[in-house]
Amino acid sequence: MAEKILMKGNEAIAISAIRNGVDGYFGYPITPQSEVMETLMKEKPWETTGMVVLQAESETSSINMVYGGACTGKKVMTSSSSPGISLMCEGISYLAGAELPCLIVNVMRGGPGLGTIQPSQSDYNQCVKGGGHGDYNAIVIAPASAQDMYDFVDWGFDLAFKYRTPVIMLADGIVGQMMEKVELHDPKPRRTREEVIKDAPWATTGKTADRPYNIITSLALESDVQERFNQKLKAKYETICRDEVKYTEYMTSDAEYLLVAFGCASRICEAVVDELRSQGIKAGMLRPVTLFPFPTERLAELSGQVKSMMSLELNMGQMVNDVKLAVNGACPVGFYGRQGGNIFTPDEVAGEFKKFNNLK
Repeated sequence: MAEKILMKGNEAIAISAIRNGVDGYFGYPITPQSEVMETLMKEKPWETTGMVVLQAESETSSINMVYGGACTGKKVMTSSSSPGISLMCEGISYLAGAELPCLIVNVMRGGPGLGTIQPSQSDYNQCVKGGGHGDYNAIVIAPASAQDMYDFVDWGFDLAFKYRTPVIMLADGIVGQMMEKVELHDPKPRRTREEVIKDAPWATTGKTADRPYNIITSLALESDVQERFNQKLKAKYETICRDEVKYTEYMTSDAEYLLVAFGCASRICEAVVDELRSQGIKAGMLRPVTLFPFPTERLAELSGQVKSMMSLELNMGQMVNDVKLAVNGACPVGFYGRQGGNIFTPDEVAGEFKKFNNLK
């Protein structure tokens, strides 16, 4: 029988990192994600798996340490919260420009500025649309439970190495702080140097019999060289958008109205769908699990079935723009959100939904 433990979502990330053979974690404490590093320090994986855990002097330092570790083909990661991710954005652009795999966890808090330590989803645009400079995207995955926080570490690294790209786990403070039962899988050993050389032939692992020394850089002094590289990235992102879209649906088969939500908001919206169904209103919900790539095609399909869609977010309205682009005018798209760390209730959402759709 699989081992099950009650833990916070942040703690689940740390335990998953250890059990999935992560080589290094470099981070800096900030609420509401500090338990990631605290749990790693408590568990002392350097004594068991050899995993490096280091508190850097700043978020800027930690993301550049991730860059260095990723260059060697190792499984490296960091975590932070909204203002800290802002400080990492230049480094994330460098990682994308050097095509380096890594996992970056953002447990969002309210902003802008220092804002509040309460939960939010207001970093959607920053993480999904790039955040740093230049033409790039990171794969963005959005957990909705402590179990997701645990499972998505392994999934995130799989995607990062498959496409040689940074992967951002975009969580919110509720998921990070919520305590839930988490089922643990069997531990995976850290890869040996020989396995790293085999899995990451591009890495700076020294000269081998098969190739000379590798050089990793994001610098191109000639415009034509840079343009070809940008086009290479574009082709990679198109493949990701074709092959890696993931979402879940709740009661959509006969839905006449659709709610769209990610993260903790999607869990609230399940209760909204149940309440509306009890009143004879055929509502359903789609939860994007990947925010980049976004489930554009599925939303376009559903736009021909439903009378309207409504995006529910803990921000001023960010994902709703991607919903509108997917629908392309085929049905009305509404929005309701709360900000500053406030969380909407099922009754509140149901009321706004009825108001938008002129239902009693």
